[in-house]
Amino acid sequence: MARIAVIGAGTGAMGAAARLAVAGHRVTVYERTQTYGGALRRLERDGFAFDTGPGLLPLPAVYRDLFVKTGKESMEGSVDLVQVDPSARHVFADGTRADLPNASRAGVVSALDDALGGGAGRRWGDFLVRAREAWDRTRRPLLEEPLWPNWQVLAEREPYPAVPRKRLLRTRLAATLTEVGDLELRDARLTALLESYAVTYGLDPRTAPASAAVLPYMDHAFGTWYVRGGLRELARAMYERCAARRVEFVFGADVVRVLEKDGRAAGVELADGTVAGADHVIGGAPARLAAMVPGRALFPDGVPSPGAEDTVPGRVVVCLALRGARDRDAVHRTVVHTRDREDELGALAAGRPAADPTVVVYRPDDPALRPDTAHESVVLTATVPSLARHDWAAPGAADAFADRMVAAAARAVPDLAGRVLWREVRTPVHTREETGAEAGGVPAPALAAAAGSLLRPPNSTALPGLFTAGGWAHPGGGLAHAGMSGALVAGLVVEGPDFRGSQ
Repeated sequence: MARIAVIGAGTGAMGAAARLAVAGHRVTVYERTQTYGGALRRLERDGFAFDTGPGLLPLPAVYRDLFVKTGKESMEGSVDLVQVDPSARHVFADGTRADLPNASRAGVVSALDDALGGGAGRRWGDFLVRAREAWDRTRRPLLEEPLWPNWQVLAEREPYPAVPRKRLLRTRLAATLTEVGDLELRDARLTALLESYAVTYGLDPRTAPASAAVLPYMDHAFGTWYVRGGLRELARAMYERCAARRVEFVFGADVVRVLEKDGRAAGVELADGTVAGADHVIGGAPARLAAMVPGRALFPDGVPSPGAEDTVPGRVVVCLALRGARDRDAVHRTVVHTRDREDELGALAAGRPAADPTVVVYRPDDPALRPDTAHESVVLTATVPSLARHDWAAPGAADAFADRMVAAAARAVPDLAGRVLWREVRTPVHTREETGAEAGGVPAPALAAAAGSLLRPPNSTALPGLFTAGGWAHPGGGLAHAGMSGALVAGLVVEGPDFRGSQ
C-alpha cells in the first residue's frame, strides 16, 4: 500500500483519488479552499440555487465508469442523471431559431432543414460525417491514453479530412474551423453554430484547427446531460464516493512545495510548515506544480509545454433570480449568437470583452433551484479575457459586461429585464479564488494539429512519482476531459509508465 498525496479536490483529482483508494492505496487530498469540486460550485441565496461552473455534463460514460470501478453503486444510484432535450436552442443574429434534438444526427439534420432551409441540414449532416472521421482518428491518443512519447504526430497531422470540390476534381484540406465553415456550410447561421463551439471554450475559430470539429461532433453524438439539483451534485457524489473509500480530505491546506528525496517525489509541504510524506504526489495545473519543485524541469524539451495560463480566456457568469414562472416553451440551454461576429472574434483575439457577446442561457426546469413555481433560476455565461488582459476587479467592469449579457439573453427570454429580482455576477476573479487558476482562465480540451499548441502536458512528469491531473494537463479542459485525466493518472500510478489506457 502506497501513500498518495493529491493536491486539490477538483473532479480530475477526486476521480484519481477514488480509483487509487480502491486499488488499495492510502490517499490524502489537500485542498486550498474549504470545499471540494473545483469549478463545480453552487451559489445559494433566498431559496434560489445556481451552478456557477459547467451547466451540463457531456460524455457521462466517463463518470459512469468512475462509479462502476470504485463501488457497487452506479452513478445513477448516486445522482439523478437526465438527458436534456432539446440539446440546445440556437437564436441566430437574424432572429432565426433552431431547436436541436439531443444525440440524434437525423433529428438535427431535420431541425436545421426546417429552421434554415436551403439544404442546411444536409450540409451540417455531411459535416458531422467528416467530424466523426476526425474523432475516430484522435479519440484514443487524445482522450483514452497517456500522451504519446511521439506526440508530434498529433501536432503535425490534421485529422479532419479533406473536402471534395467536385467542380475542380480535387480536394482541399481546411486548416481552421472557420475554413471548414467557408468550404462546407455556406450559411452564416451554420457558421455561427459551428464557431460557437470554439468560442465557448475560448478558442478563436479563425485560428483553431479544423480538428476542433470534434467539439460539435461529441455534443451531437453523445448528447448532453443534466444532474438534478445542479452539476454541483456530481461533485458531492464524487466526494462521498471518495470518503466511502476512506480517502482523507484536508481542507484549508495550501500546498507550497513538493518534497523530493533520492530523485523522486516524497511528499508535500503546506503553507503553515506542515510536512506530509508520500510515495506519489498528484498535482493540478502543471505550471503551478513546476513552481513547487524549484530547480527541476518537470516538463523538459520534447513534451508539450504547460504554457502561460494568462493566455487562456475565462468566463463571466451571471446568476439571475427571476420573478414569474418558467415559460412553457423554455428549454434548458439556449445559445444566443452575437450579432457582430467580427467584433466578437476581434475581441477574443485582442483580449477585450465583446460589445455583443455570444451568451449561453441555462434555464433548468428543476424545483431544487428555485423557491417555488412562481420564480425561476437562470444562469448566463459568456467567454471573456482573463485577468491578465482585463481588470475585472475595476469598479463597474463586471456589471457593465453583465448588462450586455442580459441584453443579449433578452432575445431568448421574454421580458427578462422586468423579471429580475436580483443578480450576482461572477468573473475570472472568482474563478481564480475557487480553482487556483492564476489568471482565472478556463482551459479548453486538447486538440490535434495547430503545431501542438492545443495539446496539454503529459500526466507524468520528469520527477518520478509526481503526476498531474485535471483540465490543465492531458487531455485538457472540460468536465469529461478532467474525468479522463484522473483515470489516466490512476492507471499510471497503479500500472506504471507502460500503462496505455483502458482497452
